[in-house]
Parts: sequence; C-alpha cells; structure tokens
Amino acid sequence: MSTDESLTSPLRRQAVWLAAYDPQLRLVEQGRVISVGDGIAWVDGLPSAAMEDVLRFENGSRGLVFHLGAKRIGAILLNQGGGELELKAGAAACLTGRTLDIGVGDAYLGRVVDPTGSPLDGGAPIPATSRRPLETPSPPIQARDFVERPLVSGCKMIDTMIPIGKGQRQLIIGDAGVGKSALALDTVIAQKGRKVLCVYVLISQKRSSVVATIETLRRTSALEYTCVVVAEATAMPGLKYIAPFAGCALAEGWMAAGRDVLVVYDDLTTHAKAYRELSLLLRRPPGREAYPGDIFYLHSRLLERSTCLAAASGGGSMTALPLIETEQGELSAYIPTNLISITDGQVYLDPRLFAAGFLPAIDITRSVSRIGGKAQHPAIKAEAGRIKLDYLQFQELEIFTRFGSRLEAGVAARIRRGSLLRELLKQERLAPLAPEQHMAWLLAYNEGWFDGLAKDQLATTLSSLIADPRLSSLRLENSREEWRQAVRAALQGTRDEPAA
Repeated sequence: MSTDESLTSPLRRQAVWLAAYDPQLRLVEQGRVISVGDGIAWVDGLPSAAMEDVLRFENGSRGLVFHLGAKRIGAILLNQGGGELELKAGAAACLTGRTLDIGVGDAYLGRVVDPTGSPLDGGAPIPATSRRPLETPSPPIQARDFVERPLVSGCKMIDTMIPIGKGQRQLIIGDAGVGKSALALDTVIAQKGRKVLCVYVLISQKRSSVVATIETLRRTSALEYTCVVVAEATAMPGLKYIAPFAGCALAEGWMAAGRDVLVVYDDLTTHAKAYRELSLLLRRPPGREAYPGDIFYLHSRLLERSTCLAAASGGGSMTALPLIETEQGELSAYIPTNLISITDGQVYLDPRLFAAGFLPAIDITRSVSRIGGKAQHPAIKAEAGRIKLDYLQFQELEIFTRFGSRLEAGVAARIRRGSLLRELLKQERLAPLAPEQHMAWLLAYNEGWFDGLAKDQLATTLSSLIADPRLSSLRLENSREEWRQAVRAALQGTRDEPAA
C-alpha cells in the first residue's frame, strides 16, 4: 500500500461511517447526588437502578448500587476523585448499564492490582484476554466433581493429618499474631512447580504488611505464578468489600480454562467489618453483634464458588483458604461459626502453642479436614494412618505426668514416642516440604529409626534426611520396601559422618 493510500484510508472509513450514521433520540436517566460521606453517596432520580449496577458520576468517579429506597438509592463509592474533581452534592449521576467485572488471564500473573484490576505495582496497564463479573452463581452440582487430588501445603501437620484436596475450602482460624498468614504464604510457596496458579487477596492490611507479603512472594519466586489483589487499610470501604470477589473472579477465569487455582482470602474478619460498616452507613438494621442479617449469605456465595469441576466442564479446580481471626480463642463468635459451617474443615492455630514455641501452632484437637482424606495419596495415608491418633493419645497421657506419679514402662515408652513426634512436627517458616520428603520422615518415624535421638540430633538428622540426594529419584508410587531401603541408607550415611 502506498503512503497516499495509507493516509486516505482512515478518511475513507470515516466517510463510510458518516454515510451510515442514523441520528436518533436517546433517553438517558440522570440523577443527582444528594449527599456524600464515608464512602457512601445518596442519589436521587434513577428509578431504573438495580442492585449491583455501576453508576458513573459527573467527575468520573464510579459507584455501585447497594441500597434501593423508595425515594433515593444508596451507592458505595469505588473512587471519589480529589481536589477540584472531588465528588460533591449536586453532581450528576447516570447508569452505565453494566455490573462490576474484572479482566482475567495470564497477564495478571506476577502483578499487584486493586479490586478493579488496575495495577498497583507501577507497571503498565494489564491487557485482559477476557472479563468476568465479580458476582456469579456458584457452579451447579452437575458441573462439579469429587475432590480426589491432593493440594500440597508443604506443612507436615496438614499434609499428614489434616490433608487438603484441590477444590476444597479449608478455613485457617486463630487469634491475631499466631501465624495464620505465614501458614497461607507457605502454602502458596509450596505450589512452585506444581502447575497451580495462586491468587492472594489482602483485605484492609497495613501497607507495611502488604509490602512484606509481596516481597516474600518475590524473594521465593512465588510471585511468578501469583496475582496479589490489595485493598489497603486506607482504601475506601467499597474496595474492601469487593476485594475477595475480585480475587475469586480472577481465580474462576483460570478454573474455567481447566487449570488448578489456589485463592487465599486474608482475611475475612476485616471483610465482614467493612460490610458491616457499609450496611450501617446505609441504615440497614443490625442483627447479632451489629452485623446485618445477610452476612452469612455474603460469605457463602463467595466460598461456594470454590470447587472441583467435572471433566465435561473443563476439569479445573479452585481451592479456597479463607483466614478468620478469633478473640481469645472464642470459636463460637458469630463470624467464625458462620465460616466453620460454610467450609469443609478448619486449621486452628492455638496462641498457647505459639507462645510455647511450637510452630506452626496448629491444635490437632480442634482441626479437621472433612473431605481432604479422599484426596490424600495412598502411600502418605498408609504411613500417617495412626499418627494423629497416637499424637492425641500422647497429649492426654502427658497431662498425667504433671502429677509426678510413676508410670508403667509401656506408658512411658508411648510418651517418649509422642515427644519425639512433637519435635518432628515442628517446622520453620518458608520451608515447605514436598510429599516425597513427608514420606521419608514418616517412614523413618514408623520404623523407629529416630528413637533415642536427642532434640538437637533429631533436628540435624531430619534436615539431612529430607535433603539427601538418594531420595530424589524416588516417587510416592515406588514400593514401601524401596523407600525403606533408601531411607535407611540415607540415615546410615548421616550418622556415619564425622561430627563437626
């Protein structure tokens, strides 16, 4: 094509468009902002507005219809502008004819975005291959499949005694500062090389916590397969409210494409508080503990979207790890009981165990996985079959030792074995283990090869065992005898090494 033709082609297209243009009257509803404050705008004059409709205001701000009144509507603001463009009473408002959506696709991997999909990491705008609404119905029962594949968390206690399956909803619950976020981060890091994409949603967190989380993901190379959705503590309450739904929509896009996704909601306590704030500002009647009556429905419609899809529906999965905070271990509070009843199990972190230095501070007596056992690998299940029972019995027997009574030889031996197991279950942060490494220490424990070791010797022997190159060629599908020989050889090699 010549230069003249390339210059005249836009003019030719414009002439064709003008020739075909048919001017007609267009009716548009336009309302007026009555008042603005605390992230809420009251609008008059939009009789056709419906719940979850997106509004556009005169200054370019956007809002979400959240309350329908007889004479006016209430909208939560998603951005408000500033300076001369700040939204004020009297500004015009109109319906966009759209609901909230967010772009999805692999371009979001490695990025930090706000709940509307705009980048927060200083990078270029993200090109989205498609868009998904933030609110969609959960998959019907016909589109779902059984949870049969394990999700590796890297945590000894979880992968052996509280297993999680792909498509499961497992609650992480405990007081503030007991390691809930650290456990969720370890689970994200454990997905490296396992073809599991991750979405980490940070709701109402301090900026220092947000930066620390992102830096941890970047330092461990986990950000490469993770998208971080952030609604900071200083963000508007509307953004905090839609943040988990934005993360869920991102994960759903990958699940619909047949991929496995892990989504972490950190945490739903602050999300519930943001929803309560919005509801009280919009004058909804409060219920128990000043939360609105539909707070259960809010979280159920979010978490019910996590599932394992059948092969006919793509075969993808979305595993949810919602975090919830308790106060002084009170599990019977309103929001914790709601989420316990919605999810498929919970991992409870005890502040007393945390204070005693037992990390991760998981309380086995209050933790359960209702469907994860079906997804646990048979080899791991066979070796870990009695560990939970033995550990619970040890905890009960240990109480009697406080009275100073003499113990029978059999009881004393069980207490020694239980103490050994407790030391084995301790684990450092950012050090997730592979299933093959779990198999190695489980087999060594069941065979009694750790018996008689002091605490410092046990930690050194365990570290050498799980890092031994002789085990790298084995898989869980190998026979137990092959594993037994390899683990025994690795332990003998460790103990033959001269002391430093």
